[in-house]
Amino acid sequence: MKNFLKRAWKFSLKCACWFVAISVAWVLMYKWVNPPTTVLQLLEGKDHDRHWVDMDEMSQKMALAVVASEDQRFPEHWGFDTEAIAKAIEYNKTHSKTRGASTISQQCAKNVFLWPSRSWVRKGMEVWFTALIELFWSKERIMEVYLNVIEMGPQTFGVEAAGQKYFNVSATKLTSAQAALIAGGLPSPKKSNPGKPSNYLRKRGQQIQKQMRQLGGVAYLPWSESKD
Repeated sequence: MKNFLKRAWKFSLKCACWFVAISVAWVLMYKWVNPPTTVLQLLEGKDHDRHWVDMDEMSQKMALAVVASEDQRFPEHWGFDTEAIAKAIEYNKTHSKTRGASTISQQCAKNVFLWPSRSWVRKGMEVWFTALIELFWSKERIMEVYLNVIEMGPQTFGVEAAGQKYFNVSATKLTSAQAALIAGGLPSPKKSNPGKPSNYLRKRGQQIQKQMRQLGGVAYLPWSESKD
């Protein structure tokens, strides 16, 4: 029995070391290499629309819009918004419909490295990969990858595909209003159409534009000095 436990411990330790080494190497590689695809994109099949664009080729209004809508402390936190998490916990104690507190960094890690599910195992791995990208990537790189891999509509991934689909413009030409409508639809991208917004989405877009102005415009973004 002792020999078995010893072998099991050594095997578990070896697996853990390999996991750490592979995951760190994977994250470091994507610091410079653009992710070729994601699990969600593979699940969508071959017909999905996706066109990678570098940060220099997209309107910084789009980055500001998702910050205003999804994660206003993005420039400040290290991957996890503890204040938002605390508020979500208190809210969920008294409401049947739960509220999340995922940051842009967490969503980026989930989309790039993991699979869509709500298991505790996947959540734990999300925490691990979020910590890694915050450690090894810049905030600009996190945002660049995020805006290129997330789902922005049925069979539509990334800001370039969304701009072309909904407004017939490239990512670099998106206006504040257009960026706000795209950002407003992200919680339910398959149910939203920024090109033909519902009354709810139109009002949500207006709220996001107001928040973009309150944040101080694109100057709020840590890398914004040479952009827009």
